[in-house]
Amino acid sequence: KPSDTALFSSMLTRFARSNRVWSIIRATPAFRTMAAADTHDHLRSQSVRFGVAKTPEEKFQLMTRNLQEVLGEEKLKQLLEQGKDVKVYWGTATTGRPHVAYFVPMSKLADFLRAGCEVTVLFADLHAYLDNMKAPWALLEERVKYYEAIVKGMLESIGVPLDKLKFVKGTDYQLSRQYTLDVYRMTSVVTEHDAKKAGAEVVKQVQHPLLSGLLYPGLQALDEEYLKVDAQFGGVDQRKIFTYAEKYLPSLGYKKRIHLMNPMVPGLTGTKMSASDPDSKIDMLDPPDVVKRKLKKSFCEPGNVAENGILAFAQYVLFPLLEGEFVVERDEKYGGRVVFKDYASLQEAFAKEEIYPLDLKQAVAGYLNDLMEPVRRKFTEPNLQRIKQLAYPEAEQQTASKSATEKTREARPVDISRLDLRVGVIVSAEKHGDADSLYVEKIDVGESNPRTVVSGLARFIPLDELQGQKVIMLCNLKPASMRGIKSEAMLLAASNAEHSVVELLKAPDECSPGDVVYVEGFEQSECGDPDEVLNPKKKIFEKIQVDLTTTDQCVAVYKERPLMTSHGSVRSTTLVQANIR
Repeated sequence: KPSDTALFSSMLTRFARSNRVWSIIRATPAFRTMAAADTHDHLRSQSVRFGVAKTPEEKFQLMTRNLQEVLGEEKLKQLLEQGKDVKVYWGTATTGRPHVAYFVPMSKLADFLRAGCEVTVLFADLHAYLDNMKAPWALLEERVKYYEAIVKGMLESIGVPLDKLKFVKGTDYQLSRQYTLDVYRMTSVVTEHDAKKAGAEVVKQVQHPLLSGLLYPGLQALDEEYLKVDAQFGGVDQRKIFTYAEKYLPSLGYKKRIHLMNPMVPGLTGTKMSASDPDSKIDMLDPPDVVKRKLKKSFCEPGNVAENGILAFAQYVLFPLLEGEFVVERDEKYGGRVVFKDYASLQEAFAKEEIYPLDLKQAVAGYLNDLMEPVRRKFTEPNLQRIKQLAYPEAEQQTASKSATEKTREARPVDISRLDLRVGVIVSAEKHGDADSLYVEKIDVGESNPRTVVSGLARFIPLDELQGQKVIMLCNLKPASMRGIKSEAMLLAASNAEHSVVELLKAPDECSPGDVVYVEGFEQSECGDPDEVLNPKKKIFEKIQVDLTTTDQCVAVYKERPLMTSHGSVRSTTLVQANIR
Protein backbone atom coordinates (compact mmCIF):
# COMPACT_ATOMS: atom_id res chain seq x y z
CA LYS A 1 0.00 0.00 0.00
CA PRO A 2 1.15 3.61 -0.56
CA SER A 3 1.28 4.15 3.20
CA ASP A 4 3.83 1.34 3.50
CA THR A 5 6.23 2.74 0.87
CA ALA A 6 8.54 4.50 3.34
CA LEU A 7 8.72 1.45 5.61
CA PHE A 8 9.39 -0.86 2.67
CA SER A 9 12.08 1.49 1.33
CA SER A 10 13.79 1.61 4.72
CA MET A 11 13.67 -2.18 5.18
CA LEU A 12 14.90 -2.83 1.65
CA THR A 13 17.78 -0.39 2.06
CA ARG A 14 18.97 -2.02 5.28
CA PHE A 15 18.52 -5.52 3.87
CA ALA A 16 20.37 -4.72 0.68
CA ARG A 17 23.30 -3.06 2.43
CA SER A 18 23.92 -6.25 4.39
CA ASN A 19 23.82 -8.54 1.36
CA ARG A 20 25.78 -9.03 -1.81
CA VAL A 21 22.73 -8.20 -3.94
CA TRP A 22 23.13 -4.55 -2.91
CA SER A 23 24.92 -3.57 -6.12
CA ILE A 24 22.25 -5.24 -8.29
CA ILE A 25 19.24 -3.80 -6.47
CA ARG A 26 20.76 -0.37 -6.19
CA ALA A 27 21.27 -0.17 -9.94
CA THR A 28 17.53 -0.21 -10.64
CA PRO A 29 15.91 3.23 -11.26
CA ALA A 30 12.97 2.45 -8.96
CA PHE A 31 15.22 1.60 -6.06
CA ARG A 32 17.47 4.63 -6.59
CA THR A 33 14.43 6.88 -6.27
CA MET A 34 13.21 5.15 -3.09
CA ALA A 35 16.66 4.98 -1.54
CA ALA A 36 17.34 8.66 -2.17
CA ALA A 37 14.00 9.62 -0.64
CA ASP A 38 14.65 7.37 2.35
CA THR A 39 18.14 8.80 2.90
CA HIS A 40 16.82 12.33 2.53
CA ASP A 41 14.04 11.68 5.07
CA HIS A 42 16.53 9.97 7.37
CA LEU A 43 18.89 12.95 7.31
CA ARG A 44 16.02 15.33 7.99
CA SER A 45 14.82 13.24 10.93
CA GLN A 46 18.39 13.06 12.19
CA SER A 47 18.70 16.85 12.12
CA VAL A 48 15.49 17.13 14.15
CA ARG A 49 16.74 14.54 16.60
CA PHE A 50 19.98 16.41 17.11
CA GLY A 51 18.01 19.40 18.49
CA VAL A 52 19.83 22.56 19.48
CA ALA A 53 22.66 23.13 21.92
CA LYS A 54 21.41 24.69 25.16
CA THR A 55 24.36 25.77 27.32
CA PRO A 56 26.99 28.32 26.23
CA GLU A 57 29.64 25.61 26.34
CA GLU A 58 27.56 23.25 24.17
CA LYS A 59 26.95 26.05 21.68
CA PHE A 60 30.65 26.94 21.58
CA GLN A 61 31.67 23.33 20.98
CA LEU A 62 29.11 22.94 18.21
CA MET A 63 30.08 26.21 16.52
CA THR A 64 33.80 25.44 16.55
CA ARG A 65 33.93 21.68 15.91
CA ASN A 66 35.94 20.70 12.83
CA LEU A 67 37.13 24.30 12.32
CA GLN A 68 40.80 24.89 11.60
CA GLU A 69 41.02 28.28 13.31
CA VAL A 70 38.95 30.86 15.20
CA LEU A 71 39.98 34.51 15.42
CA GLY A 72 38.21 36.13 18.38
CA GLU A 73 37.54 33.00 20.38
CA GLU A 74 37.16 34.83 23.71
CA LYS A 75 34.73 37.32 22.20
CA LEU A 76 32.62 34.43 20.91
CA LYS A 77 32.52 32.87 24.37
CA GLN A 78 31.47 36.20 25.87
CA LEU A 79 28.57 36.59 23.44
CA LEU A 80 27.38 33.06 24.22
CA GLU A 81 27.71 33.61 27.99
CA GLN A 82 25.56 36.72 27.61
CA GLY A 83 22.85 34.55 26.07
CA LYS A 84 23.05 36.29 22.71
CA ASP A 85 22.13 34.54 19.47
CA VAL A 86 25.33 35.04 17.49
CA LYS A 87 24.83 36.49 14.00
CA VAL A 88 27.00 34.70 11.44
CA TYR A 89 27.34 35.16 7.71
CA TRP A 90 28.83 32.99 5.00
CA GLY A 91 29.38 34.40 1.54
CA THR A 92 30.02 32.73 -1.78
CA ALA A 93 31.02 34.48 -4.99
CA THR A 94 28.72 33.34 -7.78
CA THR A 95 31.41 32.25 -10.24
CA GLY A 96 31.84 28.61 -11.36
CA ARG A 97 29.19 25.96 -10.83
CA PRO A 98 29.06 24.76 -7.20
CA HIS A 99 30.59 21.35 -6.48
CA VAL A 100 30.24 18.80 -3.70
CA ALA A 101 32.87 20.52 -1.54
CA TYR A 102 30.10 23.05 -0.82
CA PHE A 103 28.65 20.40 1.47
CA VAL A 104 31.49 21.28 3.88
CA PRO A 105 30.24 24.83 4.63
CA MET A 106 26.63 23.61 4.38
CA SER A 107 27.15 21.11 7.20
CA LYS A 108 28.78 23.86 9.24
CA LEU A 109 25.82 26.17 8.67
CA ALA A 110 23.71 23.37 10.15
CA ASP A 111 25.94 23.44 13.25
CA PHE A 112 25.49 27.21 13.59
CA LEU A 113 21.72 26.87 13.41
CA ARG A 114 21.69 24.13 16.03
CA ALA A 115 23.77 26.45 18.21
CA GLY A 116 21.00 29.04 17.98
CA CYS A 117 22.81 31.39 15.59
CA GLU A 118 21.15 33.75 13.16
CA VAL A 119 22.69 32.78 9.82
CA THR A 120 22.92 34.89 6.66
CA VAL A 121 24.00 33.46 3.29
CA LEU A 122 25.43 36.12 0.96
CA PHE A 123 25.42 35.53 -2.78
CA ALA A 124 28.35 37.81 -3.62
CA ASP A 125 27.56 38.64 -7.23
CA LEU A 126 29.55 41.88 -7.33
CA HIS A 127 32.60 40.08 -5.89
CA ALA A 128 32.29 37.49 -8.68
CA TYR A 129 32.52 40.26 -11.28
CA LEU A 130 35.43 42.03 -9.55
CA ASP A 131 37.47 38.80 -9.32
CA ASN A 132 39.01 39.14 -12.77
CA MET A 133 35.48 39.06 -14.25
CA LYS A 134 34.99 35.37 -13.46
CA ALA A 135 31.29 36.12 -13.79
CA PRO A 136 30.44 38.44 -16.72
CA TRP A 137 28.11 41.29 -15.80
CA ALA A 138 25.40 40.04 -18.18
CA LEU A 139 25.28 36.68 -16.36
CA LEU A 140 25.29 37.93 -12.74
CA GLU A 141 21.52 37.78 -12.23
CA GLU A 142 21.14 34.27 -13.66
CA ARG A 143 24.11 32.92 -11.72
CA VAL A 144 22.67 34.24 -8.47
CA LYS A 145 19.44 32.36 -9.26
CA TYR A 146 21.44 29.20 -10.02
CA TYR A 147 23.49 29.45 -6.82
CA GLU A 148 20.41 30.11 -4.74
CA ALA A 149 18.65 27.04 -6.14
CA ILE A 150 21.71 24.82 -5.66
CA VAL A 151 22.51 26.06 -2.13
CA LYS A 152 18.90 25.76 -0.99
CA GLY A 153 18.73 22.28 -2.50
CA MET A 154 21.88 21.22 -0.65
CA LEU A 155 20.61 22.62 2.64
CA GLU A 156 17.28 20.84 2.21
CA SER A 157 19.17 17.64 1.35
CA ILE A 158 20.92 17.65 4.74
CA GLY A 159 17.81 18.64 6.65
CA VAL A 160 18.45 22.33 7.31
CA PRO A 161 15.20 24.32 7.69
CA LEU A 162 15.37 27.26 5.28
CA ASP A 163 13.08 29.41 7.43
CA LYS A 164 15.98 29.81 9.88
CA LEU A 165 18.23 31.31 7.21
CA LYS A 166 18.43 34.72 5.56
CA PHE A 167 19.52 34.94 1.92
CA VAL A 168 21.00 38.21 0.62
CA LYS A 169 22.31 39.26 -2.80
CA GLY A 170 25.39 41.50 -2.70
CA THR A 171 24.23 44.08 -5.22
CA ASP A 172 21.07 44.66 -3.16
CA TYR A 173 23.14 46.88 -0.84
CA GLN A 174 26.67 47.12 -2.29
CA LEU A 175 25.59 49.72 -4.87
CA SER A 176 24.06 52.04 -2.28
CA ARG A 177 25.42 55.56 -1.72
CA GLN A 178 26.66 54.88 1.83
CA TYR A 179 28.39 51.62 0.92
CA THR A 180 30.10 53.28 -2.05
CA LEU A 181 31.32 56.11 0.17
CA ASP A 182 32.73 53.56 2.60
CA VAL A 183 34.59 51.88 -0.27
CA TYR A 184 36.22 55.23 -1.04
CA ARG A 185 37.01 55.74 2.65
CA MET A 186 38.60 52.31 2.74
CA THR A 187 40.82 53.09 -0.27
CA SER A 188 42.14 56.18 1.55
CA VAL A 189 43.64 54.11 4.39
CA VAL A 190 44.56 50.77 2.77
CA THR A 191 47.97 50.28 1.16
CA GLU A 192 48.35 48.60 -2.24
CA HIS A 193 50.58 45.99 -0.59
CA ASP A 194 47.96 45.04 2.01
CA ALA A 195 45.15 44.91 -0.55
CA LYS A 196 47.15 42.65 -2.86
CA LYS A 197 48.30 40.42 -0.01
CA ALA A 198 44.77 40.06 1.39
CA GLY A 199 43.38 38.81 -1.91
CA ALA A 200 46.29 36.51 -2.78
CA GLU A 201 44.40 33.31 -1.97
CA VAL A 202 40.95 34.29 -3.19
CA VAL A 203 41.37 36.68 -6.12
CA LYS A 204 42.83 35.18 -9.29
CA GLN A 205 46.49 36.22 -9.50
CA VAL A 206 47.72 37.47 -12.87
CA GLN A 207 50.83 39.24 -14.11
CA HIS A 208 49.10 42.61 -14.51
CA PRO A 209 46.36 42.64 -11.83
CA LEU A 210 43.25 44.73 -12.35
CA LEU A 211 42.31 47.40 -9.84
CA SER A 212 39.06 45.49 -9.19
CA GLY A 213 41.02 42.67 -7.56
CA LEU A 214 42.51 45.14 -5.08
CA LEU A 215 39.03 46.39 -4.14
CA TYR A 216 37.71 42.87 -3.52
CA PRO A 217 39.08 42.37 0.04
CA GLY A 218 37.78 45.77 1.15
CA LEU A 219 34.27 44.96 -0.02
CA GLN A 220 34.31 41.66 1.84
CA ALA A 221 35.42 43.47 4.99
CA LEU A 222 32.63 46.05 4.65
CA ASP A 223 30.07 43.27 4.21
CA GLU A 224 30.55 42.42 7.89
CA GLU A 225 29.32 45.88 8.89
CA TYR A 226 26.50 46.17 6.37
CA LEU A 227 25.13 42.72 7.18
CA LYS A 228 25.27 43.65 10.89
CA VAL A 229 26.86 40.35 11.94
CA ASP A 230 29.02 39.29 14.86
CA ALA A 231 31.08 36.79 12.88
CA GLN A 232 32.07 35.80 9.36
CA PHE A 233 32.57 32.16 8.40
CA GLY A 234 34.73 30.97 5.52
CA GLY A 235 37.60 28.75 4.45
CA VAL A 236 41.09 29.18 5.84
CA ASP A 237 42.11 30.41 2.38
CA GLN A 238 40.34 33.65 3.33
CA ARG A 239 42.41 34.21 6.45
CA LYS A 240 44.31 37.15 4.95
CA ILE A 241 41.04 38.89 4.10
CA PHE A 242 39.81 38.28 7.64
CA THR A 243 42.93 39.81 9.22
CA TYR A 244 42.66 42.67 6.71
CA ALA A 245 39.11 43.31 7.96
CA GLU A 246 40.25 43.23 11.59
CA LYS A 247 42.95 45.78 10.80
CA TYR A 248 40.99 48.25 8.69
CA LEU A 249 37.35 48.21 9.85
CA PRO A 250 38.25 49.96 13.15
CA SER A 251 39.93 52.74 11.15
CA LEU A 252 36.49 53.48 9.64
CA GLY A 253 34.86 53.46 13.07
CA TYR A 254 33.47 49.92 12.80
CA LYS A 255 34.08 47.06 15.23
CA LYS A 256 36.19 43.97 14.62
CA ARG A 257 34.30 40.76 14.02
CA ILE A 258 34.89 37.14 14.95
CA HIS A 259 36.23 34.93 12.15
CA LEU A 260 35.52 31.21 11.90
CA MET A 261 37.60 29.20 9.42
CA ASN A 262 37.03 25.79 7.89
CA PRO A 263 40.00 23.76 6.64
CA MET A 264 40.39 23.45 2.88
CA VAL A 265 39.16 20.04 1.77
CA PRO A 266 41.48 18.41 -0.79
CA GLY A 267 40.04 17.79 -4.23
CA LEU A 268 40.02 14.48 -6.02
CA THR A 269 43.59 15.04 -7.21
CA GLY A 270 44.79 15.67 -3.64
CA THR A 271 44.78 19.45 -4.05
CA LYS A 272 42.02 22.04 -3.54
CA MET A 273 38.70 21.39 -5.28
CA SER A 274 38.38 23.92 -8.06
CA ALA A 275 35.44 24.81 -10.26
CA SER A 276 37.91 25.52 -13.09
CA ASP A 277 39.50 22.04 -12.92
CA PRO A 278 36.80 19.51 -13.91
CA ASP A 279 38.84 16.50 -12.79
CA SER A 280 39.41 17.90 -9.28
CA LYS A 281 35.73 18.29 -8.41
CA ILE A 282 32.32 16.70 -8.63
CA ASP A 283 29.63 19.04 -9.91
CA MET A 284 26.42 19.03 -7.86
CA LEU A 285 24.44 17.85 -10.89
CA ASP A 286 26.84 15.12 -12.03
CA PRO A 287 24.86 11.86 -12.55
CA PRO A 288 25.59 8.86 -10.28
CA ASP A 289 27.79 7.04 -12.81
CA VAL A 290 29.97 10.14 -13.29
CA VAL A 291 30.33 10.52 -9.51
CA LYS A 292 31.50 6.91 -9.25
CA ARG A 293 33.89 7.32 -12.18
CA LYS A 294 35.47 10.48 -10.77
CA LEU A 295 35.84 8.94 -7.33
CA LYS A 296 37.35 5.81 -8.83
CA LYS A 297 40.00 7.92 -10.61
CA SER A 298 40.65 10.13 -7.59
CA PHE A 299 43.91 10.28 -5.65
CA CYS A 300 43.62 7.97 -2.62
CA GLU A 301 46.99 6.48 -1.70
CA PRO A 302 46.87 3.44 0.62
CA GLY A 303 47.58 4.48 4.20
CA ASN A 304 47.86 8.19 3.31
CA VAL A 305 45.52 10.14 5.61
CA ALA A 306 47.19 13.56 5.24
CA GLU A 307 46.28 14.41 1.63
CA ASN A 308 43.19 12.38 0.99
CA GLY A 309 40.13 14.12 -0.42
CA ILE A 310 37.95 11.03 0.05
CA LEU A 311 38.74 10.77 3.77
CA ALA A 312 38.41 14.53 4.21
CA PHE A 313 34.92 14.46 2.73
CA ALA A 314 33.93 11.69 5.12
CA GLN A 315 35.36 13.68 8.06
CA TYR A 316 33.89 17.10 7.34
CA VAL A 317 30.61 16.19 5.65
CA LEU A 318 29.43 12.63 6.15
CA PHE A 319 30.21 12.05 9.83
CA PRO A 320 28.78 15.39 11.04
CA LEU A 321 25.60 14.76 9.03
CA LEU A 322 25.15 11.06 9.74
CA GLU A 323 26.09 11.20 13.44
CA GLY A 324 25.76 7.46 13.37
CA GLU A 325 27.11 4.56 11.39
CA PHE A 326 29.43 4.84 8.40
CA VAL A 327 29.24 1.50 6.63
CA VAL A 328 31.83 0.04 4.26
CA GLU A 329 30.58 -2.95 2.30
CA ARG A 330 33.15 -5.52 1.24
CA ASP A 331 33.14 -9.04 -0.08
CA GLU A 332 33.36 -11.59 2.74
CA LYS A 333 36.73 -12.81 1.50
CA TYR A 334 38.12 -9.30 2.08
CA GLY A 335 36.73 -8.97 5.58
CA GLY A 336 33.05 -8.34 4.94
CA ARG A 337 30.89 -5.48 6.12
CA VAL A 338 32.48 -3.08 8.62
CA VAL A 339 30.80 -0.28 10.58
CA PHE A 340 32.54 2.84 11.92
CA LYS A 341 30.93 4.81 14.74
CA ASP A 342 33.26 7.83 14.39
CA TYR A 343 35.78 9.32 11.99
CA ALA A 344 38.82 8.56 14.18
CA SER A 345 38.22 4.82 13.87
CA LEU A 346 37.86 5.09 10.07
CA GLN A 347 41.05 7.11 9.78
CA GLU A 348 42.94 4.63 11.95
CA ALA A 349 41.72 1.67 9.89
CA PHE A 350 42.73 3.38 6.64
CA ALA A 351 46.14 4.36 8.02
CA LYS A 352 46.76 0.73 8.98
CA GLU A 353 45.55 -0.31 5.49
CA GLU A 354 42.73 -2.34 7.00
CA ILE A 355 40.42 -0.42 4.66
CA TYR A 356 41.62 -0.16 1.08
CA PRO A 357 41.09 2.84 -1.25
CA LEU A 358 38.55 1.11 -3.49
CA ASP A 359 36.42 0.10 -0.48
CA LEU A 360 36.48 3.67 0.84
CA LYS A 361 35.68 5.17 -2.57
CA GLN A 362 32.68 2.90 -3.09
CA ALA A 363 31.28 3.68 0.36
CA VAL A 364 31.67 7.44 -0.05
CA ALA A 365 30.19 7.27 -3.57
CA GLY A 366 27.05 5.65 -2.15
CA TYR A 367 26.54 8.23 0.58
CA LEU A 368 27.43 11.12 -1.73
CA ASN A 369 24.98 10.08 -4.43
CA ASP A 370 22.27 9.81 -1.78
CA LEU A 371 23.00 13.39 -0.70
CA MET A 372 23.07 14.68 -4.27
CA GLU A 373 19.93 12.92 -5.51
CA PRO A 374 17.40 15.44 -4.09
CA VAL A 375 19.32 18.28 -5.78
CA ARG A 376 19.47 16.41 -9.09
CA ARG A 377 15.73 15.71 -8.92
CA LYS A 378 15.02 19.35 -8.16
CA PHE A 379 16.91 20.44 -11.29
CA THR A 380 14.73 18.33 -13.55
CA GLU A 381 12.14 21.12 -13.23
CA PRO A 382 11.92 23.10 -16.50
CA ASN A 383 12.41 26.52 -14.88
CA LEU A 384 15.63 25.40 -13.18
CA GLN A 385 16.89 23.78 -16.38
CA ARG A 386 16.39 27.14 -18.08
CA ILE A 387 18.25 28.99 -15.28
CA LYS A 388 21.17 26.56 -15.62
CA GLN A 389 21.38 27.15 -19.36
CA LEU A 390 21.22 30.93 -18.97
CA ALA A 391 23.75 31.06 -16.10
CA TYR A 392 26.37 28.83 -17.76
CA PRO A 393 25.75 28.88 -21.51
CA GLU A 394 29.31 27.84 -22.26
CA ALA A 395 29.02 24.81 -19.97
CA GLU A 396 25.87 23.71 -21.76
CA GLN A 397 27.61 24.00 -25.13
CA GLN A 398 30.48 21.84 -23.87
CA THR A 399 28.14 18.94 -23.21
CA ALA A 400 27.39 18.72 -26.95
CA SER A 401 30.87 19.26 -28.35
CA LYS A 402 34.43 19.94 -27.36
CA SER A 403 34.71 23.38 -25.78
CA ALA A 404 36.25 26.29 -27.64
CA THR A 405 38.55 26.76 -24.65
CA GLU A 406 39.95 23.26 -25.02
CA LYS A 407 40.44 23.74 -28.75
CA THR A 408 42.19 27.06 -28.15
CA ARG A 409 44.46 25.48 -25.57
CA GLU A 410 45.41 22.67 -27.93
CA ALA A 411 46.13 25.18 -30.70
CA ARG A 412 48.03 27.55 -28.40
CA PRO A 413 51.81 27.63 -28.97
CA VAL A 414 53.97 25.81 -26.47
CA ASP A 415 55.93 28.65 -24.87
CA ILE A 416 56.79 29.98 -21.43
CA SER A 417 53.43 31.77 -21.05
CA ARG A 418 51.96 28.31 -20.35
CA LEU A 419 54.02 28.04 -17.13
CA ASP A 420 52.84 29.36 -13.76
CA LEU A 421 56.17 30.72 -12.49
CA ARG A 422 56.25 32.46 -9.12
CA VAL A 423 58.68 33.64 -6.47
CA GLY A 424 58.83 31.38 -3.44
CA VAL A 425 60.54 31.56 -0.05
CA ILE A 426 61.86 28.34 1.50
CA VAL A 427 60.31 28.16 4.96
CA SER A 428 61.90 24.85 5.98
CA ALA A 429 63.92 22.01 4.50
CA GLU A 430 64.83 18.54 5.69
CA LYS A 431 66.12 15.27 4.32
CA HIS A 432 63.60 12.82 2.94
CA GLY A 433 63.14 9.96 5.39
CA ASP A 434 63.33 7.28 2.68
CA ALA A 435 65.77 8.76 0.14
CA ASP A 436 69.22 10.21 0.85
CA SER A 437 69.29 12.12 -2.46
CA LEU A 438 66.06 14.01 -1.78
CA TYR A 439 65.09 17.03 0.30
CA VAL A 440 61.59 17.90 1.43
CA GLU A 441 60.97 21.66 1.48
CA LYS A 442 58.05 23.78 2.64
CA ILE A 443 57.89 26.80 0.32
CA ASP A 444 55.72 29.91 0.65
CA VAL A 445 54.36 30.94 -2.77
CA GLY A 446 51.87 33.51 -1.47
CA GLU A 447 49.08 31.05 -0.66
CA SER A 448 47.41 30.32 2.69
CA ASN A 449 49.74 27.37 3.34
CA PRO A 450 53.27 26.61 2.10
CA ARG A 451 53.56 24.02 -0.64
CA THR A 452 55.43 20.78 -0.08
CA VAL A 453 58.20 20.23 -2.61
CA VAL A 454 60.41 17.17 -2.99
CA SER A 455 63.68 18.02 -4.76
CA GLY A 456 66.83 16.14 -5.75
CA LEU A 457 69.17 18.78 -4.34
CA ALA A 458 70.78 16.77 -1.54
CA ARG A 459 73.91 16.00 -3.60
CA PHE A 460 74.42 19.61 -4.61
CA ILE A 461 73.34 22.10 -1.93
CA PRO A 462 73.89 21.86 1.84
CA LEU A 463 70.66 21.82 3.83
CA ASP A 464 71.50 24.89 5.90
CA GLU A 465 71.89 27.03 2.75
CA LEU A 466 68.27 26.56 1.71
CA GLN A 467 66.49 28.23 4.62
CA GLY A 468 65.00 31.60 3.68
CA GLN A 469 66.16 31.53 0.06
CA LYS A 470 64.00 33.38 -2.49
CA VAL A 471 63.62 30.92 -5.32
CA ILE A 472 61.68 30.39 -8.55
CA MET A 473 58.83 27.90 -8.48
CA LEU A 474 56.95 26.13 -11.26
CA CYS A 475 53.48 25.92 -9.67
CA ASN A 476 51.26 24.24 -12.25
CA LEU A 477 52.83 20.83 -12.56
CA LYS A 478 50.50 17.95 -11.71
CA PRO A 479 51.24 16.93 -8.09
CA ALA A 480 53.27 13.73 -7.93
CA SER A 481 54.17 11.35 -5.12
CA MET A 482 57.93 10.93 -4.61
CA ARG A 483 58.85 8.14 -2.21
CA GLY A 484 55.56 8.51 -0.35
CA ILE A 485 55.48 12.33 -0.18
CA LYS A 486 53.44 14.37 -2.63
CA SER A 487 55.39 17.15 -4.33
CA GLU A 488 53.19 20.13 -5.24
CA ALA A 489 55.61 22.23 -7.31
CA MET A 490 59.16 22.27 -8.69
CA LEU A 491 62.20 24.41 -7.94
CA LEU A 492 64.01 25.79 -10.98
CA ALA A 493 67.78 25.46 -10.95
CA ALA A 494 70.75 26.01 -13.28
CA SER A 495 73.04 23.08 -14.02
CA ASN A 496 76.32 22.64 -15.86
CA ALA A 497 76.53 20.23 -18.81
CA GLU A 498 77.86 17.36 -16.67
CA HIS A 499 75.16 17.94 -14.04
CA SER A 500 77.88 18.02 -11.39
CA VAL A 501 77.10 21.57 -10.25
CA VAL A 502 73.57 22.80 -9.55
CA GLU A 503 72.46 26.24 -8.34
CA LEU A 504 68.98 27.42 -7.52
CA LEU A 505 67.64 30.32 -9.56
CA LYS A 506 67.12 33.27 -7.25
CA ALA A 507 64.73 36.21 -7.25
CA PRO A 508 65.71 39.78 -6.22
CA ASP A 509 65.65 40.37 -2.46
CA GLU A 510 62.80 42.88 -2.81
CA CYS A 511 60.41 40.22 -4.15
CA SER A 512 57.57 38.77 -2.08
CA PRO A 513 56.23 35.20 -2.09
CA GLY A 514 53.78 34.76 -4.96
CA ASP A 515 55.23 37.49 -7.19
CA VAL A 516 54.80 36.53 -10.85
CA VAL A 517 57.82 35.68 -13.00
CA TYR A 518 57.39 36.61 -16.67
CA VAL A 519 59.22 37.09 -19.96
CA GLU A 520 58.64 40.16 -22.13
CA GLY A 521 56.77 39.23 -25.29
CA PHE A 522 55.14 36.28 -23.51
CA GLU A 523 53.09 38.17 -20.92
CA GLN A 524 49.77 36.73 -19.76
CA SER A 525 47.99 39.88 -20.95
CA GLU A 526 49.01 39.00 -24.49
CA CYS A 527 49.23 35.21 -24.51
CA GLY A 528 46.60 34.23 -21.94
CA ASP A 529 46.77 32.73 -18.45
CA PRO A 530 49.05 29.78 -17.67
CA ASP A 531 47.55 26.30 -17.93
CA GLU A 532 45.63 25.34 -14.81
CA VAL A 533 47.67 22.11 -14.67
CA LEU A 534 50.27 21.11 -17.25
CA ASN A 535 49.24 17.92 -19.01
CA PRO A 536 52.13 15.50 -18.35
CA LYS A 537 51.30 13.54 -21.49
CA LYS A 538 51.92 16.63 -23.66
CA LYS A 539 55.45 17.17 -22.21
CA ILE A 540 54.89 20.92 -22.23
CA PHE A 541 57.59 21.84 -19.71
CA GLU A 542 60.10 19.54 -21.37
CA LYS A 543 59.55 21.32 -24.71
CA ILE A 544 59.95 24.75 -23.10
CA GLN A 545 62.98 23.72 -21.04
CA VAL A 546 65.28 23.41 -24.06
CA ASP A 547 65.16 27.21 -24.46
CA LEU A 548 65.84 27.99 -20.78
CA THR A 549 69.47 28.91 -20.10
CA THR A 550 71.68 31.41 -18.27
CA THR A 551 73.75 34.13 -19.95
CA ASP A 552 77.38 35.11 -19.44
CA GLN A 553 76.09 37.46 -16.71
CA CYS A 554 74.20 34.63 -14.93
CA VAL A 555 70.80 36.02 -16.01
CA ALA A 556 68.14 33.37 -16.54
CA VAL A 557 66.68 33.67 -20.06
CA TYR A 558 64.06 32.07 -22.29
CA LYS A 559 64.94 32.33 -25.98
CA GLU A 560 67.50 35.00 -25.00
CA ARG A 561 64.89 37.10 -23.16
CA PRO A 562 65.36 37.49 -19.38
CA LEU A 563 63.03 35.99 -16.80
CA MET A 564 61.72 39.04 -14.95
CA THR A 565 59.95 39.99 -11.73
CA SER A 566 58.56 43.39 -10.81
CA HIS A 567 61.87 44.00 -8.98
CA GLY A 568 64.34 42.84 -11.61
CA SER A 569 65.70 39.77 -13.34
CA VAL A 570 66.11 36.19 -12.14
CA ARG A 571 69.70 34.93 -11.81
CA SER A 572 71.92 32.01 -10.96
CA THR A 573 74.79 32.58 -8.52
CA THR A 574 77.81 31.64 -10.65
CA LEU A 575 76.74 29.33 -13.47
CA VAL A 576 76.95 30.85 -16.97
CA GLN A 577 75.72 29.36 -20.24
CA ALA A 578 74.01 26.71 -18.13
CA ASN A 579 70.86 24.73 -18.69
CA ILE A 580 67.82 25.42 -16.51
CA ARG A 581 65.84 22.44 -15.32
